[in-house]
Amino acid sequence: MTAPSTAERTADTVRPWTPPLFGGELATVLDRLRGWTAFDGVTLLDDVATVLDDVPPAEENTEELAERLRGHLMRLVTIAVAAEAEEDTTAARLIERARSLRDEDLPGGHWKAVAHLRRLGWTANELHDRLAAIRCLKEAA
Repeated sequence: MTAPSTAERTADTVRPWTPPLFGGELATVLDRLRGWTAFDGVTLLDDVATVLDDVPPAEENTEELAERLRGHLMRLVTIAVAAEAEEDTTAARLIERARSLRDEDLPGGHWKAVAHLRRLGWTANELHDRLAAIRCLKEAA
């Protein structure tokens, strides 16, 4: 003999499922997911190594490197803010420096551009290390 089914009794008490988001909201989430780029610590460290190397980057590469480093800084700041790392005074100082440098234009002249790239690189490296130290990043590459 089998036990009587309880499915009939619980069907009246279970509310029908409603989606958490509707059309426009889902489209916004989809657009953000399509535009999202995952944090890549290895690429960050490669770019930092390139700009901090004893041999400065070639003049034709400075603009591209500056854009990549700005992107790394944006991701690191976003991670830091999401993880509430601003409560850490060292992280907060580095976040402000990253925001400031990220907004600066690449200066004219090769050596001024290299100096700016090195400031971007040092800041990205220090912020990366600090976020790893306070466990805002799962691992440092």
